[in-house]
Amino acid sequence: MSDTAVADDAPAGTGPDDRGTGRSKPSTDRTTGGSVASLFRLTSGHRPSIALAAGLTLAASALGLAQPLIAKHVVDSSARGEMLWPFLLLLSGLFVAEAATGAMGRFLLDRMGEGVVRMVRHGLVSRLLRLEMREMDRHRRGDLVSRVTADTTLLRDVVSQALVDLLTGCLVSAGALLLMLWLDPLLLLLVVATVALAAAVVATLLKGMRVASEQMQTSVGAVAAELERALAALPVVRVYRAEEREAHRIGERVDSAHRSGVRTAKLAAVMSSAVELAVQGSFLLVLVVGGMRVGGRGADSLGDLVAFLLYASYLVMPLSSVFRAIGLIQRGTGAYLRIDEVLALPEEPAEQPAHVSGTLPGTTPCAPAPALELTDIHFAYVPGRPVLRGATFAVPHHGLVALVGRSGAGKSTLFSLIARLYDPDTGTIRFDGRPATSLSRRQCRAGIALVDQNTHVLEGTLRENITYAALDATDDEILRVVRLTRLDHVVRRLPGGLDGRLGDHGGTLSAGERQRVALARALLARPRLLLLDEHTSHLDAVNERALTRALSDISRDCAVLVIAHRLSTVRHADRIVVLEDGHTVASGHHDHLLAHSRAYRELAATHVLHGPGPEDGER
Repeated sequence: MSDTAVADDAPAGTGPDDRGTGRSKPSTDRTTGGSVASLFRLTSGHRPSIALAAGLTLAASALGLAQPLIAKHVVDSSARGEMLWPFLLLLSGLFVAEAATGAMGRFLLDRMGEGVVRMVRHGLVSRLLRLEMREMDRHRRGDLVSRVTADTTLLRDVVSQALVDLLTGCLVSAGALLLMLWLDPLLLLLVVATVALAAAVVATLLKGMRVASEQMQTSVGAVAAELERALAALPVVRVYRAEEREAHRIGERVDSAHRSGVRTAKLAAVMSSAVELAVQGSFLLVLVVGGMRVGGRGADSLGDLVAFLLYASYLVMPLSSVFRAIGLIQRGTGAYLRIDEVLALPEEPAEQPAHVSGTLPGTTPCAPAPALELTDIHFAYVPGRPVLRGATFAVPHHGLVALVGRSGAGKSTLFSLIARLYDPDTGTIRFDGRPATSLSRRQCRAGIALVDQNTHVLEGTLRENITYAALDATDDEILRVVRLTRLDHVVRRLPGGLDGRLGDHGGTLSAGERQRVALARALLARPRLLLLDEHTSHLDAVNERALTRALSDISRDCAVLVIAHRLSTVRHADRIVVLEDGHTVASGHHDHLLAHSRAYRELAATHVLHGPGPEDGER
């Protein structure tokens, strides 16, 4: 359903500014352990790559752990005057092997991270395109887009670095600590004490970092939503000189993201400094205490001290990676929760009911049944505030039926229900005599074409827009609908003709041209039921008359249901249905309704039904 339809028929308070966040309650455990488990589930399908990358990383770390032992032998052999070059050659080989193995492991991890993000983005896009319309109405489009872009980018760093760094860092640190224990337990005790102090500081910062990071991601999503809101209405913003006001509104969201980012950076800086001080402090303690002990124990222990110092310095990288991974996981948890919220939103059911055959509606219709039949339809966007209160009418297989009524009577909402964008609260919709609930949504929509009030034109070429619902259409078929909708001059004007680009939202076209592009798209689909919502609202008198004649011909081959406000359209309709306050109050021909329907006479007398509009300006 178009946004205009929501604004026209939905109760106040359901528009974009009143939707709220629309968040579902995330199921993710917010503890560090729960975060790791939740994030690890994202790597399903990439476990072999992770195992190989982790193995290579551990192998590189093992090669690194062996180097201090070789250095110890070099120092001891030098003190005894023994040959050094075999040890130096071995040390160089270990160094090169460590670098090559680590680089390969890092590449595999980065490739895996890109694969995970690709999978998550595919899942998010698929979910967003299939969301129930009620859920889509509750969320802001820009924020949803931010979850597909910004949040998944942060998630990539987590799954490609943090998870493996946490695992390998813990294992390598444990290995280094065991070797240090073997070399000198007393010096190890000094190292453990200083590292434990840093760990205590980090633990106190993690919760605040997670909260600040989640607030930052939420604020970034709000920036995207507010910017999308302003850019979508940019002509209105400029005409009413609201650039500064909108910039201030968006700037408030930017400032909020900045404040949250600064808090995250502050906590990360304190954590990083605590880890660095702990490592450097332990190194200095080992150097001072170990040097004093070497002086008392003799030169033979110099190699042990060198090896221990190398392990102490070597401990810096895995410990730093562990703490950095924990901090990154906390920041990534906020992004994961926002992604998880979208993935938990309900999709509109797309499956075909088990008791129904795969035949599309309209291929084997029941002879006496109309193409479309609505019986006692009730519907409300918000419980207790109904828009439709018993709408009932039918549309035959051939002919043009006009739906008229005041703004807010529920006309556009009826189109949304017919297109199965929403389901009625009560009542029955039948296609060719078959209840809509006995058919899948794809089956119901297979024979429908819709031109709504917004006349959506997608970024791309004129050909891509016209053939959107008929990709296999021939050039002759395309040119036929181009002539039928009087788009010939647009084809001649555009650089590239049919292959000329229309710009974002059809920005290079006038309102009337966009409307005719939408009409051409609908007609090329050759639907069994054509739904037209104010299809002539932007057309001048000449184009309207031409389209009216074309629709008269089209209605001989399919069912046409139009929402009309112009007498010229209504007079030519085979049947008119009058909708008032959500229910049908009359139906019949124009002259019959003028004579027998008070509601229809009021529509005509108050100019709700009016003549052709002003000339349609072309660019």
